[in-house]
Amino acid sequence: MLTILGFVMIATFLVLIMMKKMSPIAALVLIPALFCVFVGKGAHLGDYVLEGVGNLAPTAAMLMFAIVYFGVMIDVGLFDPIVRGILRFCKADPVRIVVGTALLAAIVSLDGDGSTTFMITVSAMYPLYKRLKMSLVVMTGVAATANGVMNTLPWGGPTARAATALKVDAADIFVPMIPALAMGLVAVFLLSYALGLRERKRLGMLSLDEVLEKETASETVLVGAGGSAGGRTSLTKKTPGGAGSGTDADAAESAGEADEDDGFQGLDPNRATLRPKLYWFNAGLTVVLLTAMIMEWLPIPVLFLLGAALALTVNFPHMPDQKARIGAHAENVLNVTGMVFAAAVFTGVLQGTGMVDSMAKWLVDAIPEGMGPQMGLVTGLLSLPLTYFMSNDGFYFGVLPVLAEAGQAHGVGTLEIARASIAGQALHMSSPLVPAVYVLVGMAKVEFGDHTKFTVKWAVLTSLVVLGSGILFGII
Repeated sequence: MLTILGFVMIATFLVLIMMKKMSPIAALVLIPALFCVFVGKGAHLGDYVLEGVGNLAPTAAMLMFAIVYFGVMIDVGLFDPIVRGILRFCKADPVRIVVGTALLAAIVSLDGDGSTTFMITVSAMYPLYKRLKMSLVVMTGVAATANGVMNTLPWGGPTARAATALKVDAADIFVPMIPALAMGLVAVFLLSYALGLRERKRLGMLSLDEVLEKETASETVLVGAGGSAGGRTSLTKKTPGGAGSGTDADAAESAGEADEDDGFQGLDPNRATLRPKLYWFNAGLTVVLLTAMIMEWLPIPVLFLLGAALALTVNFPHMPDQKARIGAHAENVLNVTGMVFAAAVFTGVLQGTGMVDSMAKWLVDAIPEGMGPQMGLVTGLLSLPLTYFMSNDGFYFGVLPVLAEAGQAHGVGTLEIARASIAGQALHMSSPLVPAVYVLVGMAKVEFGDHTKFTVKWAVLTSLVVLGSGILFGII
C-alpha cells in the first residue's frame, strides 16, 4: 500500500506542476501533507516536516549566502571578462550560444557545486537568450544536463556517497568511468548543437554579431545583477531592427519567454556597483572559497556565509550600500530558499512514512531472477528513476547496498555496481528534490514544469549514453 501511495504521490506532484495547476511550492507542501493523512500518519506530519527541514536547513543556508556572494561578484564585475569572451564566441548564432551554454556549465561544474554553476551560467547567458528571443528552457535544460554529467566528480557528491556506502575508493569508481562520462559530455554537446540548429531554424540568422564586432563602449555586453530582478543581465544596445524581428510571438511565448521589456534593464560598463580596483581581490577570494569548498576545509554553508560577509564588507563598506546589495538579490534568495523548505515537506513525508523504503524494496524485489548476472545494467537503469524520485542520500545509502549485495550473489563486483550507480546523474540534476535546480529555473525565470517537460527526455538519453558506453567499454 505504501508503495502504491508513494508512486501516486510523486506522479500527482509531477502532473500538477507540469500542467501548471499548482505552483511548485504549493505542490511540494500540500500534496505530501494530503498523502500523509491518507497513509494514516497525519498526527506525525509535524515531526516529518521538522525532520525534513532540519535535514535541508544547511542546504538552504548554503544557497542563501551563495546567491548573495555570487550576486555581489556579478555586481562588482568579476565575471565580465569571461562573459565578453563567451559572447564574442557566441555572437548571434543560436548554435554557438547553446553550445557555449553547455561548455560554460561543464567548465564551471568543476567546482562540484550545482548552485554555483547555475548562477554563473545563467548570469552569463541570460542576456543573449532574452534579447534574441531564444527559448529559455533550452538554456536551463542544457545547463542542467551538462552539470549532471559533471556532478559525478569525486568531490561532487554521488561518487563519494557510493564509495562510502560500499566501502570502496572513490578514485576506483570515478577514474575507470572517465571514458563513459566523456561520451556523456559528447552527447550533451551534440544535443546542444541539435537544439541550436532548431533555434537557428526558428529564429533565423540574427545581427547581434555586427554589434559585438564594433568594440565601442556603448556596445559592450556585460553581466550584472544590480536590478530588482536580481541576477538579470542585459545587452546595453539593441541590434538594428531588433534581434529576432519577425519571430512568431506565439512561439516565443510557448518557449517560456517573458515579455521583452519585463524588467529587462541594461547595465552599462559604468554602473555604480563596479569595483575594478578590487578585481584581483575578488578573484582571489573566489578562488580561495572554491578551493576551500573542494578541499572541505569548512562546511560549505559556513564558507559561503563567511565569503558573503567578507565580499560585502570589502566591496561595499558603507551600510546603505550593503543593504542595497542584499535587497537587490532578496527575490532570488526568497524564491530558492522557499522552494528548498517546501521540498523538505515532500522529502520528510516520503522518508517519515516509509514510502521511500517501501518503493525501493518493491523495485529491488521486482528484478527477475534471471537478471542477476546483469546487475550492473540493472543498477544503472534503476539509478535513473530512483535518483530522480529520491535524494542521493536515500539512493546511495539505502538502495545501493542492497543492489550491491544482490550483484555479489551473482558474481558481479561491487565496483561495477558502484560505477553503474552514477550513470543517472544527468537526470538527477533536474529532480524536484535537488535544491540547485530551483536556482537555475528561478534565475532564468522559467517555470519548473516547463523545464521538466523539456529536459527529462534529453537527460534520460544522456544518462543512457553514459550507461551504454560504460557497458561497451567493459567498465560496467
